[in-house]
Amino acid sequence: HVQLVESGGGSAQAGGSLRLSCEASEYTFRTFGRHCMGWFRQAPGKEREGVAAIDRDGFTSYADSVKGRFTISKDNAKIMVLQMNSLKPEDTAMYYCAAVPSQLNAQRLWAGSYTNWGQGTQVTVS
Repeated sequence: HVQLVESGGGSAQAGGSLRLSCEASEYTFRTFGRHCMGWFRQAPGKEREGVAAIDRDGFTSYADSVKGRFTISKDNAKIMVLQMNSLKPEDTAMYYCAAVPSQLNAQRLWAGSYTNWGQGTQVTVS
């Protein structure tokens, strides 16, 4: 399976931006296009929440809470990006990237759909 490492987390003021990256192992990137990818977040005391997902064809899905503010994309064969604009304090959470080596036709923002997870990167707003 693809090995995932998140980066780009940190602190931002409300209204600011952060760009998160999820890098796949250089030894597995050739199969990266076979995977559906997602970003999830988890705040203390809360369940892991689906934020955005992108399937093998580039079709994207977003949680209502981030629509119009966040954009998920694949920059190249091995990097998935979550561009976060107009950040709000409620965006504060640990953010995780996830992958599954199949096409997801449903439940794309459900954590249980994914089999491969990164270790997370912290995002703190204000």
